Amino acid sequence: MNLDFQVNARWSGVGKNGEGRMQLGDQSIPYSAPANMGGKGIGASPEDLLLSAVTACYSGTLRGVLAHAKLPCDTVAIRTDGVVEGFPEEARFARITVNPTIQGGDSNRQAEYIEAAQAARDRCFIGRTVRDSLDYAVGEVTVE
Repeated sequence: MNLDFQVNARWSGVGKNGEGRMQLGDQSIPYSAPANMGGKGIGASPEDLLLSAVTACYSGTLRGVLAHAKLPCDTVAIRTDGVVEGFPEEARFARITVNPTIQGGDSNRQAEYIEAAQAARDRCFIGRTVRDSLDYAVGEVTVE
């Protein structure tokens, strides 16, 4: 079975001086090159959007893994860090690290939460899509 997805975008301006607007469902999201890369820094950047896709997939996958493992959890919060190397000549994402915080968890079962966090990394299909191109890792797992 194939699933199709579509995003519509409009870009005006040239290169780092340009900016765009992306239509995702009923939401319109402005985007541009990030200020720290010499861009306008308006709205989201393509880098933000890549990290957001990995984070969204990972968070939902982790919540499912925790439920399947019967590990207590009210909410998962994820901080995702991305590292771009080789800027500006050959910029590329080198690393994405997800750092989950399990809220409403049992801190006595820390090892099980770490195992679940790793399993979610391996199951998240967006993460699986990027992991052959960069280092995609689980960082600090916090249980509160």
